[in-house]
Amino acid sequence: MADVRVKICGLKRPEEVIAAAEAGAAYCGFVFFPKSPRNVTIEQAAELALAAPIGLAKVALVVDPDDALLDQITAKVPLDMIQLHGKETPERVRQVKSRYGLPVMKAVGIASAEDVEKLDPYEDVADQILVDAKKPKDGELPGGNGLAFDWRLIAGRAWRAPWMLAGGLTPENVAQAVALTGARQVDLSSGVESAPGVKDISKFAPFIRAAQADAPPRL
Repeated sequence: MADVRVKICGLKRPEEVIAAAEAGAAYCGFVFFPKSPRNVTIEQAAELALAAPIGLAKVALVVDPDDALLDQITAKVPLDMIQLHGKETPERVRQVKSRYGLPVMKAVGIASAEDVEKLDPYEDVADQILVDAKKPKDGELPGGNGLAFDWRLIAGRAWRAPWMLAGGLTPENVAQAVALTGARQVDLSSGVESAPGVKDISKFAPFIRAAQADAPPRL
């Protein structure tokens, strides 16, 4: 069994948080982005964080946040990490780390080999890097679109910071994604939903088992 850590993002109900932990997830994610069907209020997120069992890392996903928003979130929600999922610069990553004293994960969208190079400036400033599929040109959501990128673009790549693979992962394809990329961490949201923003708890454990299983041979 592979040692792959799983993050389930976009949780909205306490029972989802508990189910994620029981299924073996290492991280749970709360989305603070009003355009997302997974958006939660600060008050909702505080309730979710308090429901999280010990050992389940609580991550706040924010998109180009100002300090005022982060001040409100961090004051009321007990967090373990901040995930910056917008166009934040390396300098902004440094600022957020310094101001809040929390580990910061920086997401970067990938669609081409050129995009892969955009990860490099973050590997010495972010605590973790999230390698995600680039959002569609006409899309409003920076993530959670159920889209995968060509995993061959990062096959054999490594960064100095720990990294996590995201984008269109499902119980059916995650083993192949892990085998091809060598990812030791994976992040998903829509892959365990019955509708946008509606988590299907019954899919949590099958996904994690698939992510941690011996991957199938490469085709």
